[in-house]
Amino acid sequence: MSINTTQRLQSLDAFRGFTIAGMILVNNPGSWSYIYPQLEHAEWNGWTFTDWIFPFFLFIVGVAMTFSLANRKTHGVADRQILLQVLRRAAIIFGLGLFLSGFPYFNLSTIRIPGVLQRIAVCYLITSFIVVKSSFRTQVTIAVGLLLGYWALMEFVPVPEFGAGLYEKGRNFAAYIDSLVLSGHMWSATKTWDPEGVISTIPAIVSTLLGVFTGNLLHSNRSGAEKTSLMFIFGNIALLLGVLLDNWLPINKSLWTSSYTIFMAGWALVCLATFYWFIDVKGYKKWAHPFVVYGMNAIAVFVLSGVIGRLLVLIAVSSPAGDQATLKSFIFDNYFLPHATPINASLAFAIVWVVGMYLVVWIMWKKRWFLKV
Repeated sequence: MSINTTQRLQSLDAFRGFTIAGMILVNNPGSWSYIYPQLEHAEWNGWTFTDWIFPFFLFIVGVAMTFSLANRKTHGVADRQILLQVLRRAAIIFGLGLFLSGFPYFNLSTIRIPGVLQRIAVCYLITSFIVVKSSFRTQVTIAVGLLLGYWALMEFVPVPEFGAGLYEKGRNFAAYIDSLVLSGHMWSATKTWDPEGVISTIPAIVSTLLGVFTGNLLHSNRSGAEKTSLMFIFGNIALLLGVLLDNWLPINKSLWTSSYTIFMAGWALVCLATFYWFIDVKGYKKWAHPFVVYGMNAIAVFVLSGVIGRLLVLIAVSSPAGDQATLKSFIFDNYFLPHATPINASLAFAIVWVVGMYLVVWIMWKKRWFLKV
């Protein structure tokens, strides 16, 4: 069965929606003290379900970019105009990230400069320039070069007081550069380094480029079955390669190691292939509709969820006993904790959050309100 590549891929929207729903789930437990291991990041090396989410986003950005750029070129938009549009969009996404980092106080002396949306913006911008200005072969060469270059920096450049080749928390080359460039503007939980820092953005660009390569495949004239098979084949090859590289270069999300980049691209390919086969090839679409609704307003729901989450921990309320608590703690302690074990109550809180955000995007979808940046 062949697929009309000029139509919007519902599988990509569903995969995006699955990913944003996953991010909202892991970002909003009832209590950070009670979380199932798969719903938090690996302590350091290794991976969990939570470690899928961010690289999936970047991979999806790359896939979508292929269709977007092809559509603009089909309509005769010049490269200069395309890149100006890309620059504008990247600036808006980066600005939204800074808004979330600063909300509601916006203390510029300590505001966190890196972040999820900020990294997405940078990767989108750089990858777009690479794709517009170079051939496919050059893009592959750049991707390989960035992975090897990042590994070489981490492995061979000595860090003052620690030396070279370390991948420990705060004792590696990426952390050293963060301390020089981002001092005072990093994630409050780490303080001296940032999981979305400067140097670790290099392999994150490759995560986006690998999405571009997948988008090229999906945009080709191959049959739907052949596209699915190739995604599964390349996905499993990437998974195997990532596991093999883990013996020398640990799979690590916080450092976004080259092995992590390859391994997570493998998972992204396998997951997208599954969505694509069932939705766009076989036509089984009803089950994926909630994910499609989520995926059509991914940035909007991400920002809204972040704002509401921040407000819930800033608003103070009094308990019946007269004690002060955050609104989030009050809701969790009084409406979730009495009905389940702490860890299940925390999970139930997160699920209710996902459902609540779905209702918001469902209303937006019904009214045809789509946030375009």
